[in-house]
Amino acid sequence: MSTHTGRLREEGYCLMGWREFAGRLAAEVAPAGSRWRGAVGSIPRHPFVPRWWARTPEGWRLRVGADDPGAWHRAAYRDWTLVTRVGDVHADRAGPGAVLQGSATSSSTLPGLLVQMFRHACLDDSPTVLDVGTGTGYGTALLCHRVGDTRVTAIDVDPYLTAAAEQRLHEHGLRPRLLTADATGPIDWEGDRIVATVAVRPIPPSWLAALTPDGRLVTTIAGTSLIVTADKQPDGGAVGRVEHDRAAFMRSRAGVDYPARDSSVLERARLEDGEQVEGSPYPVMDVVNGWDVATMLDLAAPGIEHRFTTDEAGAGRVALMAHGDGSWARAEERDGEVTVHQGGPRRLYDLLDQVREHWLRAGELPIRGATATISPEGEITLRRGTWTAAIGR
Repeated sequence: MSTHTGRLREEGYCLMGWREFAGRLAAEVAPAGSRWRGAVGSIPRHPFVPRWWARTPEGWRLRVGADDPGAWHRAAYRDWTLVTRVGDVHADRAGPGAVLQGSATSSSTLPGLLVQMFRHACLDDSPTVLDVGTGTGYGTALLCHRVGDTRVTAIDVDPYLTAAAEQRLHEHGLRPRLLTADATGPIDWEGDRIVATVAVRPIPPSWLAALTPDGRLVTTIAGTSLIVTADKQPDGGAVGRVEHDRAAFMRSRAGVDYPARDSSVLERARLEDGEQVEGSPYPVMDVVNGWDVATMLDLAAPGIEHRFTTDEAGAGRVALMAHGDGSWARAEERDGEVTVHQGGPRRLYDLLDQVREHWLRAGELPIRGATATISPEGEITLRRGTWTAAIGR
């Protein structure tokens, strides 16, 4: 294709109305007949994300929609997440050409996942809804379109996020209630549905107290890929299940950024010989991307940090595991042979191998479809068959 032809196609792409892009996105993320198809097709996403951070080998690099309208529309109307805040720096406030290191702390969630979470909430035509994790306000706008803005309240811990979202919502004629507060603490709200696009652990007791007697909450559990839906019970707790689909959201935070991690244990895993050195019958795996395995491991030992690398030829694989209690492991695979080094008070890699052995023996892991019982204090008990797990603080 010639440069001239490519330019014409790009210009044509930019000149198309946003409604056509939104319509294509709606058809992708919401099945025919879904009430969410109309919401996604009617709410423009690009004004809610005028700037974002793109991950590059050098770090998080600023992208400005107005600099390249074609790229802006391609990004905004594609079913993917756009990171809007890294550390304490929001893309709206970053200088030209900015490149950052750090963790993503806010984003515009991929629309398909928003629809998935909202569908789990089983919204009828007149519920009052708390949207936990306002972010850019795009998800809040979808809720307003579906149930009416007077029934929607959105909450976020960051004053800039709520202020910017409120302005952009107002520009589209939407006036939900916006709260700036730590959603895991006391909240000035009561109603029928809570849908969280941040991950929590355990369930905040304030959510259970705020729900009406037949209210429902939908959330993910921090450190896992579990989506839990639960209906409030007379005792003030809730009962539901782990859904069969998966999601992973940023962990809820109380401040401008997440606490800094201590990298010393990870460095020990990288460099030291183990107190215990032995083989493993299983290949070295990228645990973070093995969502069910990672979830089962996190239920056994919450808070493990993982790193995974391969050499250029793909012949060597190395996995590191580190925990705040000082436990660590390093698994190295060369020519099909796996050697595992472990140190500290717990043997983290043994726990991983136990999860994989369970999977092989049972043919699946028990987490999907497990019943979830939530106490009024927010502690979760999962059960499926003879398997149980408790999720507390």
